[in-house]
Amino acid sequence: MSQNFLKNPPKNLFFTGKGGVGKTTTSAATAIALADSGKKVLLVSTDPASNLDEVLGLALSAEPSEVPGVPGLYASNVDPVEAAAAYREKMVGPYRGILPDATVRSMEEQLSGACTVEIAAFNEFATLMGNPEAVARFDHIIFDTAPTGHTLRLLSLPAAWSDFIDTNSGGTSCLGPLAGLKAQEQLYANTRRSLGDAAETLVVVVSRPDFAPLVEAARASAELQELGVSNQYLVINGVLQLTDPSDSVAVALRERNMKALAEIPQALTLLPRTELPLRGTELVGIPALRAFFSTEISVPSSGSVAQSTPLPAPLDNLLDMLAAMPGGVIMTMGKGGVGKTTLAVKIATALASLGKKVHLTTTDPAAHVALTLGEAPSEMQVSRIDPEAETEAYRKEVLATAGASLDDEARALMEEDLRSPCTEEIAVFRAFAKIVDQGTDRFVVIDTAPTGHTLLLLDASESYHREVSRNMSDIPEAVRQLLPRLRDPAFTKVFLVTLPEATPVHEALALQQDLRRAGIEPGGWIVNQSLAPLAVTDPILDQRRVREFRYIDEVVHEGLPTFLIPWQ
Repeated sequence: MSQNFLKNPPKNLFFTGKGGVGKTTTSAATAIALADSGKKVLLVSTDPASNLDEVLGLALSAEPSEVPGVPGLYASNVDPVEAAAAYREKMVGPYRGILPDATVRSMEEQLSGACTVEIAAFNEFATLMGNPEAVARFDHIIFDTAPTGHTLRLLSLPAAWSDFIDTNSGGTSCLGPLAGLKAQEQLYANTRRSLGDAAETLVVVVSRPDFAPLVEAARASAELQELGVSNQYLVINGVLQLTDPSDSVAVALRERNMKALAEIPQALTLLPRTELPLRGTELVGIPALRAFFSTEISVPSSGSVAQSTPLPAPLDNLLDMLAAMPGGVIMTMGKGGVGKTTLAVKIATALASLGKKVHLTTTDPAAHVALTLGEAPSEMQVSRIDPEAETEAYRKEVLATAGASLDDEARALMEEDLRSPCTEEIAVFRAFAKIVDQGTDRFVVIDTAPTGHTLLLLDASESYHREVSRNMSDIPEAVRQLLPRLRDPAFTKVFLVTLPEATPVHEALALQQDLRRAGIEPGGWIVNQSLAPLAVTDPILDQRRVREFRYIDEVVHEGLPTFLIPWQ
């Protein structure tokens, strides 16, 4: 099938979609194809949980570096934490030695929250989109973006920050001196214009032939249209080509693919599209990426391979363990697309069916919990942390308390500060703390946002204390107790969810390290959608099954309780 989006594409190409659909692979393969056609290409990841390094097989930094073996291709990885440190120093540095040390320290603390990380990463992105001189030497810039919910937030930031700059006259924000933002105003205006210009920007929406990713792709497409980004293309990745009709697993997977494609959301039927086949091989390294758009699939005989480690226990063992607890918080965390939402729903439903009081909620902006759950059992409360509602409630509370005694001018300044996009981060985080607080007398099952932003959420807890104290004299007890509760393994069980594949496993291992640095010890691992315990004869599925054992072994060797769920 021809890849129409590779024919005379505009300068900027975005790849977006639900986590785990293959955005990084597709964007990297596109970058290689364009470079091989003689173009000079920059491939850049703006994903806080990027695996571009692993896919290309080289260590990347924020500075573009040449990709060996692909003349004309340069790649970079925008690390939001590093970008935030540089942004913080850019804002604070000029005041060192001029203002008192205590004031400088206060500015540094003010710039230590999740919002600073978001705007710093956006600055890197905007420089590439809105400053033609910075990228004049490249024919194409390809953005491997974060999972959909936060990509949309990223894409809406030009409007949010431009509007904030236009309406704020107080000179300060939760990001420090507004002079730093005002200097970027023209850059943001250029970025907004470029995103909406079909001659300059194409958004490639990537999905898999499954219900949830296609619904997410349709939602992303519609929200992009609302943002004025109408030049879109659809790539459906991983369609199984059935070669062994005697394999019941392969037949079931093929039927599921075909049913999902037959019921594709109406909005997506309007987009030009390409379907790509499911592959058994590891899509890592330049040769594999060069073959990515080929419809020819070579399948070497894998033969039977015995795993070196016994397969982990079934999920029922975990459910029995949780049912013996009086309550507490259960969190599913991991790379987007590994099945966190489905597992959160399964765990919550199982506990509710035993008569336990359960509150199931999500902090994920993509919010698929209700879609996955259907009708909730009577013992279960289901909610979603809605950023808009939480932000409005927080604004009203701050104005009613800290703002009540202010004169008109000071109150007007506070109202302006509360219109900052950073306010949403604080409001959502406070809602998260309130829900965790309920774990004292019931089970709270939390389906978390994709990895990178979940960590920003957790990381925000200490800076949140500082931020709230600017506007509220009394920090809520739920917020005060949050970190101790998350660090208490008897109260909070964090389960790392992964697929038995390289990138999800390695990303979950990195997440495990980050959690431990925050003083949070994971409660165990769940390996989802595994072919390992199944008898498959289809050559593609057999090839994928054999590959799984090494990654299952990697997880088991971590020494934490591990549970395995077969592909269903």
